[in-house]
Amino acid sequence: MISTIEEYRATFDGEPGYLNWASFGPMSSSVRDEVVADLEMLGTGRASSIAHVGEREEQARALVAGLLGASPDEVTLQPSTTYGLMHALYGISGGVLASPAEFPSIPTALTRASEAFGRVLPQWLHAEDGFVTPQAVADAVDDDTVALAVSLVDFRTGYRADLAGLREALGPDRLLIVDAVQGFGIADVDWSQADVVCGNGYKWLRAGRGTGFAWFGPHARATIVPALSGFEGVEGGLTMDAVPPPAASSRAYTVSGPDALAAARLTVALEDIAGVGVAAIEADIAARTTEVMRIAQGHGIRVLTPEDPRRRAGIVSLVPDNVAALGAELANRGVTATARSGMLRIAPHAGTGDDTLGLFDEACAAYAQQVSTR
Repeated sequence: MISTIEEYRATFDGEPGYLNWASFGPMSSSVRDEVVADLEMLGTGRASSIAHVGEREEQARALVAGLLGASPDEVTLQPSTTYGLMHALYGISGGVLASPAEFPSIPTALTRASEAFGRVLPQWLHAEDGFVTPQAVADAVDDDTVALAVSLVDFRTGYRADLAGLREALGPDRLLIVDAVQGFGIADVDWSQADVVCGNGYKWLRAGRGTGFAWFGPHARATIVPALSGFEGVEGGLTMDAVPPPAASSRAYTVSGPDALAAARLTVALEDIAGVGVAAIEADIAARTTEVMRIAQGHGIRVLTPEDPRRRAGIVSLVPDNVAALGAELANRGVTATARSGMLRIAPHAGTGDDTLGLFDEACAAYAQQVSTR
């Protein structure tokens, strides 16, 4: 059982140069070992082995709930973050604030919900640099607004939302729906400010795809109609020859049973995080993002991500004069990052070593030399 940050770092065994955790998290050694063991169990055909792997669903929900400070029956497992967001947004009646610059999971689900039912009204707010601040929300909210959908950490800029400030701007009666995929498990957050939290384990949790989850708090369950509820989400479990009402718990916001192997991967990833603690992981990542910012700024590269550690998590967004040139220097040194929207996104994790940061420094220095000789 992992209990120290050093033990947690030891589960990172990839090659140097990976700075793309905001896009995909190579699976940890702990998760990979568990996958092999559970695959073997599912291959036996023994009822006890199949049941053992099936227990991972309950374990995963309990671990997600523990990190959220919630009850396990308020948590559902989902195929992805987007599934959870769709359960939330398709069941709302009224105006929903969101920035059109959010990752497409939010604006697409919001638009489709409006088109499908007509009871959801998208309210697009202006967010300077993509920063959904409490002031931007306070300026946009009106009598029709019933909810705000927002990313905890903006996928482009790395801006970390102020959930307490957003709650104050919304007031107690409007819903705060949070896409947490870029911060869950690595940012120590007061999740009680939100009403719905959706995430996925394939990035920072290093659990692979299919490991989504969603939490629906009491106000959300009382407000959001389970419009996409499937047979798995009914009261009383599987029922033949009748269609029972949706369950009273968050189970109502599910379609079918979860993938047991995905639940197993998520369980092991969350056990590692719970063992070492989110605060310790956050501090480790903060040190690395600070170093990334120092290196970039030292070579004259503009950083868009806020310097205040409270307003960022693992993403550092760079705005060089020539994205392609800096991207080429990174690629030449085996550094993996994401170029998008005129920016370069650098995303280190707790296991990012000095060798990787050294390669990043070399690439930035070579780029700066190019710029200076033009």
